[in-house]
Amino acid sequence: MAPSARRRRVLSVASECAPLIKTGGLADVVGALPAALAELGWHSRVLIPAYPSVRARAGRSRRVWRTDDLFGGPAAVRSCSVGGLDLLLLDAPHLFDRPGGPYSVDGHDHPDNHVRFAALSWAAARIALDGLSDRWRPDLVHAHDWQAGLVPSYLNYAGSDMPTVMTIHNIAFQGIFGPDDLDRLRLPTWDHHPDALEYHGLVSALKAGMVHASRVTTVSRTYAEQLATAEFGFGLEGVVAARTARGEMTGIVNGIDTAVWGPSTDPHVVGYDADSPARKADNRSALLREFDLDDPDGPLAVVVTRLTHQKGVDLLLEALPHFIASGGAVAVLGSGEPDYEHWLRELSARFPRSVGVRIGYDEPLSHRMYAGADLVVVPSRFEPCGLTQLYGLRYGSLPLVSSTGGLRDTVADAVPAAMANSTATGFVFSDISARGLADAFDRATSLYADGEAWAQVRDRAMREHVDWAASARQYGDLFEELVR
Repeated sequence: MAPSARRRRVLSVASECAPLIKTGGLADVVGALPAALAELGWHSRVLIPAYPSVRARAGRSRRVWRTDDLFGGPAAVRSCSVGGLDLLLLDAPHLFDRPGGPYSVDGHDHPDNHVRFAALSWAAARIALDGLSDRWRPDLVHAHDWQAGLVPSYLNYAGSDMPTVMTIHNIAFQGIFGPDDLDRLRLPTWDHHPDALEYHGLVSALKAGMVHASRVTTVSRTYAEQLATAEFGFGLEGVVAARTARGEMTGIVNGIDTAVWGPSTDPHVVGYDADSPARKADNRSALLREFDLDDPDGPLAVVVTRLTHQKGVDLLLEALPHFIASGGAVAVLGSGEPDYEHWLRELSARFPRSVGVRIGYDEPLSHRMYAGADLVVVPSRFEPCGLTQLYGLRYGSLPLVSSTGGLRDTVADAVPAAMANSTATGFVFSDISARGLADAFDRATSLYADGEAWAQVRDRAMREHVDWAASARQYGDLFEELVR
């Protein structure tokens, strides 16, 4: 897409945005896409809630919008710039000034999350309709996941022709609430039926966005196909199939911010790149020391993930003893379901020199892990796109992934044909079970024993284009089509 004579304006609406607030890959996408779109002539402003931690990091700001009643209290939108991002912070203390993370405290979701994020959507719709006091008004609104799912609905019910794009990062989370709250959230009770707001007798904010948005996207081609099936659609496969049939559903794979994630410039690691990878070994040695592990004969694997059933942690627990017996070692960073945290600690106690576990999340440590690893393991049962495997490619730590969603779209399996034509970048297993994962570990261990072949795959992996350039062009083309 060629840049327009006048810079187009897009309002991006989300519940989190790196580097200010992050619980997962959504934040990385929301934080990185604006810079890539700017290269194509789009000016983005990102609207997120002004959580206490966000206010503390944002610094100076100016008020550009206000209301006396945003679902129970006064609110304002404040404009600021952080790290090159143009941010709009929804300052509504009665909704967002709370301890804990964006969605929960002490492991329990806030019971009014549907109200909190309906308020975010309402404010976004008013900005789209009326503009801001600094005379900025978007040409298009880009809503991310269920927390922004009601933006297209509010605009639709206001009679607006403002184009909207709804991006599904994970359809498993849908923002479900009861129809008794429709009036409170300024939504019409007359539209509570299966073709609009109704979802099995309740209301789904994500479904509302999927129904009312001008276009729907998700974060990989394979995931877009999977969402039209009962196995992956979480009850919304009919909506996906209908929009796909009308040519209104698109899979656009995520990229990563290569200014933040790059082994030659990363301040957390010993620098190296594809042309001079030798110092990657220094990072490997440092990572072994950090986790107090012996240097294995086989590959050193890392797992950086939420510890959940979706992420295949149970498969990992079952397959790791086999991998260790074959000469491998593993370092794990993550948090999640208490049972998985417990069993990973138990595994580490059983193999103290081969399994290292850190419960929690540590961003600098994750960088050191990607730089020091031989393998990045992602055994997810489903994965809309995944960023972990992209970090692995970037750092020359070969991804070992299940064949689902964006994992399938971004990793080329090291089968003989791919090895022969130098296109292999990792390992992909289709039997998403402990046995399938163990077999993939065996293939990785065998290739690792052939140093020349391993180096060939690592070199190809590090030269993969994992930045936002190609994906941003797809978004830009879609946006331009809609605003015309």
